[in-house]
Amino acid sequence: MADTPATGSAPPGLVAGQFRVDFMAPLRDAGGGVEAFAAHDERHSGAALMALRLGRFAPARERPITLLAGLNIPGLLLPLAHGVAALPDGTECGVVICQAPPGPALAAAPRAWSEAELMASVLKPAALALDALAARGLTHRALRPDNIFRAGPGEPVVLGAAWAAPPASHQNAVFEPPYVASCHPAGRGEGSIADDIYALGVTLLTLALGHPPLAGLDEGTVIQRKLDLGSYAALIGEARLPGLLSDLLRGMLAEDPAHRPPPQALLDPSAARSRRVAARPPRRAQRPLVIAGQSIWEARTLAHALFRHPEEGVRLVRSLHLDHWLRRSLGDAALTSRVDEVVRQRGEQPPDDRQADATMVLRLVALFDPLAPLAWRGLALWPDGLGPLLAVSLGEGGELASRLEEIIDSEAVAAWAQARAEHCAAPALRQSAQQQRLWLRRGGPSGGLARVCYALNPLLPCASPLLAGKVVVRLADLLPALEATAQQPERRQGLPLDAPIAAFIAARQDGRPGGERGGAASDGVEIESLRLLARLQEGFAAPPLPGLAAWLAEQMGPAIDTWNHRGRRAELAEHLRRLARTGQLPLLLALLDNPDTRAADAQGLKQARAALDRINSESARLAANARARRVLATTLGHEIALGIGMTALAASLGWMVLG
Repeated sequence: MADTPATGSAPPGLVAGQFRVDFMAPLRDAGGGVEAFAAHDERHSGAALMALRLGRFAPARERPITLLAGLNIPGLLLPLAHGVAALPDGTECGVVICQAPPGPALAAAPRAWSEAELMASVLKPAALALDALAARGLTHRALRPDNIFRAGPGEPVVLGAAWAAPPASHQNAVFEPPYVASCHPAGRGEGSIADDIYALGVTLLTLALGHPPLAGLDEGTVIQRKLDLGSYAALIGEARLPGLLSDLLRGMLAEDPAHRPPPQALLDPSAARSRRVAARPPRRAQRPLVIAGQSIWEARTLAHALFRHPEEGVRLVRSLHLDHWLRRSLGDAALTSRVDEVVRQRGEQPPDDRQADATMVLRLVALFDPLAPLAWRGLALWPDGLGPLLAVSLGEGGELASRLEEIIDSEAVAAWAQARAEHCAAPALRQSAQQQRLWLRRGGPSGGLARVCYALNPLLPCASPLLAGKVVVRLADLLPALEATAQQPERRQGLPLDAPIAAFIAARQDGRPGGERGGAASDGVEIESLRLLARLQEGFAAPPLPGLAAWLAEQMGPAIDTWNHRGRRAELAEHLRRLARTGQLPLLLALLDNPDTRAADAQGLKQARAALDRINSESARLAANARARRVLATTLGHEIALGIGMTALAASLGWMVLG
């Protein structure tokens, strides 16, 4: 989402100049896993609203917020605006304003629903809302009984909000297909509308049973059971369902998303019931392959085992046990041939290259299960979930950040896409992976992991501690936030531009005229910081920033010390202090980064050095002449003294003769 300068004069404390948030009125269980508070439209009275509070490292979903704002879609709590709200303690937080639920969630009073009630009150209104999302290329990704609401008995349901957190990040593994549930919660990606159909199917089953299926099992066990038995068999278990509902769920819970009915088909349950897509049963091995104590009979479960135990997978490849199992037990010649090519490519790399091992396992997982996500050393994600996962890593750091850096630096997304090219847009993913690697490897503070993170998360606020509780999402809001910090003298330590701010500016400037222009290679960090902030003030026509200008002026000592003329340095320091009062950063930059005065200073140094050389040369010449004169004087002195002595001797002899 492009940053634009703020226009108009909105009343203070309003989100998007229109909505007021009441943080003293929380709405329990209304936000679909996100904190929700009552909100009011100051311009219009109407439906009840709520504000969803954004986590500091959990970015909102830009595309749904942008494309759904201002629409009217029945059966869906729509986002109306997003922005920054002031908390009671004076700090800020990001919020998404959306419609409030019309009543309690379906999970508030669990009971077994009849088939007729499920069809009329749940399936049809939910399918209509999902169809409207699908028509706009969007997904919901938060369908479950505690995020579906209705006003009262007999009323159609309303799908809850799903815009203020990474997609599917609050979904339990029961409500997601195995290839989604196995991912890190923040890395599940936008998915497809077929994933929403799956979650809706599990919701229908939960309501029909009166309780969630597979209750009490941990997520790993749920995923494994779905892989072993298939989602439908694993979730239904021994339950007996009405014929129509059973047939619908068989299609909605199909393993391949292409086999699930689209939302439009669900509007006529009888027709959707007859929509059957024949799925070839997976090839089963004659004997199991054992990985970490688990017996593997099929390629899909092998893929999941390799993802969970990558080191074991590398050992199996090196020991040739995997090759023997594929050839002699599974008997899939085409698959074996593709695996041989992956292993051959790994053999061309050094034996102790861990990154090459991880890439090999990634490709093997993609070959054994084309529906599987990208798997890298025990971490699974979908490529479009990389951005939210990077945001989480900003807060966590450690091993997660290290793994993500490896994924980007090795262009693992491109390798994954190549291994399953028939199931994804491989050229686009390869191009994105190359761009992300360039951002990662860019030198200086404007590169690195943070740069990639901000580039992939347009609604993620800058994480710099210099912002002192201010939430800055738009580039236009950065300077006012720094000015607020500058008004607190005790916080003016070091430069007002740290690594997070530099990465934030670089990411948000992409595509802007003059974005990321640099200065001379010899410029110090002080001048470069001043240059970046001065360009922002010019680009956004920002008002005077006297506090920030004074802060920068205090830190320009090293830049001033690069001038050669002592008197000029004193003049610059004084002039800089006077200019800081204007609050115009470009004036400070023009004073310190003026090519003409710089050239004059350099010329003065050159002339001074030439004059010094002349003085030194003359001094050396004079010193050499002085030595010669001392020798001559000594010789003459000796001769004069000898002459005077002889004269005195002659005079003495004469007196003696005459005497």
